Amino acid sequence: MNAEEQSSDFLHDRARRAGAVLKDCTLCPRECRVNRLENERGFCRIGARAVVASAGPHFGEESVLVGAHGSGTIFFAGCSLGCLFCQNYDISHLAAGEEVSEEELLRQMLALQALGCHNINLVTPTHVVPQILQALALAREEGMDLPVVYNCGGYESLETLGLLSGIIDIYMPDFKYGDNEAAGKYSGVDDYFERAGQALIEMHRQVGDLAVGPDGLARRGLLIRHLVLPGGLAGTERVMRFIAEEISLDSYVNIMAQYHPEYRAAEYPELNRRITADEYAAAVAAARRCGLKRLDS
Repeated sequence: MNAEEQSSDFLHDRARRAGAVLKDCTLCPRECRVNRLENERGFCRIGARAVVASAGPHFGEESVLVGAHGSGTIFFAGCSLGCLFCQNYDISHLAAGEEVSEEELLRQMLALQALGCHNINLVTPTHVVPQILQALALAREEGMDLPVVYNCGGYESLETLGLLSGIIDIYMPDFKYGDNEAAGKYSGVDDYFERAGQALIEMHRQVGDLAVGPDGLARRGLLIRHLVLPGGLAGTERVMRFIAEEISLDSYVNIMAQYHPEYRAAEYPELNRRITADEYAAAVAAARRCGLKRLDS
């Protein structure tokens, strides 16, 4: 951030502008248009206040985020996606957690910094951007100076991302699907590929390729995640080709192998198994064929 973007006035202005959206909510592409200021709830199931499921140092993230002291993760309940295989479904689908004020969210950020965490990692933040921005404005006033990670599902509104420009240091979106039919069937959105593609282009415009310091920790940039699904259901080849051709050949991509059936996956035979070693190797090979070299795999 430059000096203007670090200023309290800048952050409070962005928080006010984002907060106004809650009256007729269009924070995500679903555009439910409910009045969340009156605690009306749309698809994400969250009203006026953010709901936090947990906050603490996390050592299961990418090594460039974890370092010696962990990534300071704050898991937000609710989600703009409806993934039938969600591994955090109690948080994302059932909205398990505690409502917090912006001041309480501020205290969580400061506590993570005091524990030595290397960043503030906002997990599933899309639907609570206004609350996050207000807490960040207060946290910066209190001396919180860690990089901020926007850890999202990739189904994002360009208008909401515009409100985050100059504030988010590291974008870490999923790029879940190269096939909209699969996205519609398994995550409830039939325009995922286009929405995620546009979002990732905008994220890259804001922060560029992932920059890593001499200590091995990410400072700024775009880190893309792609979860390999059984039977090629994620459309990996198309995802990798888009990243290579439309974003950057220097994109940092984590091709993830940890899929296992959760939530309602057992209802779909094609999802009701882990991936094979050959399926994962094929996904990595697809990325390399497209010219991508910065692979966390």
